[in-house]
Amino acid sequence: MAFFNFFKKKSNNKQPILLKDKLIKSHNKLGFSLNKILFKNNVGDDILVELEELFLKSDLGVKTTNKILTKIKKNPNSKTDNLYELIKNELAKLLITDNKLKIANETFVILVVGVNGAGKTTTIGKLAKLFKDKGNSVMLAAGDTFRAAAIEQLKFWGQENKIDVVSQKLGSDSASVIYDAYQSAKAKKIDILIADTAGRLHTKDNLMNELAKIKRVLKKQDENLPQETMLIIDGGTGQNAINQAFEFNKAINIDSISISKIDGTAKGGSIFGLADELKLPIRYIGIGEGINDIKEFNAKEFIDALF
Repeated sequence: MAFFNFFKKKSNNKQPILLKDKLIKSHNKLGFSLNKILFKNNVGDDILVELEELFLKSDLGVKTTNKILTKIKKNPNSKTDNLYELIKNELAKLLITDNKLKIANETFVILVVGVNGAGKTTTIGKLAKLFKDKGNSVMLAAGDTFRAAAIEQLKFWGQENKIDVVSQKLGSDSASVIYDAYQSAKAKKIDILIADTAGRLHTKDNLMNELAKIKRVLKKQDENLPQETMLIIDGGTGQNAINQAFEFNKAINIDSISISKIDGTAKGGSIFGLADELKLPIRYIGIGEGINDIKEFNAKEFIDALF
């Protein structure tokens, strides 16, 4: 009960969300540290070593770090202030700017996946509020049938958002729950159905196969279902997020990534590695614990806040 009371206290926060304030830990680790390196050195081999160390410590990943360093080496005569802008611009190029979720006219199904503890269910609750505020009708499917707490948590978000939640008893077949939810949403002409799934380790083939089963069952209704398979990544995961995303994408073909809990971590730089290596859009970022603490990802806003 303490969990639900905690979220109720947070849910009425309607203050303007300043992304720079939410990303202060990541800003200090990457943006502020970059300033210190650039403005105490001349451009040369020494500064390249420091930049490489900074990028790796900021969770950009080896591949993305090498890509940025290569760009820097091609501009050996750049002054440090120009180099600062060059790095910002090169990082910005890694982010897909055409990342807005395009909701179809028919019932639009979002299948939400991720590892245990990534923040899937909480993200679903926030998304439901965001979509409803934009005038969409929303329904939730409690497809995580392995944890009673997950079903109850989703029902709580349903109550908070005043929307229906389709659920079955603990241990029910997840694909069956989501199938029933889709039938109900379609009959009621609901705009968006968001389906929760059980958290699973990305290294466990049998668990990943259950996600594939859910998609097969939905595709029997309509080959286009689900229209969106969204992977939720915990913002504090760092470089392991890339491994998670690769495994989920290989198993079930994800369409997008959303980042939870990015306000509480210094690992915001991992977004660049994710975008660079997966070539997938970042849809949303979670920047707090309240129901309104979610934002559509905006590449320019993110870069400006980080640097």
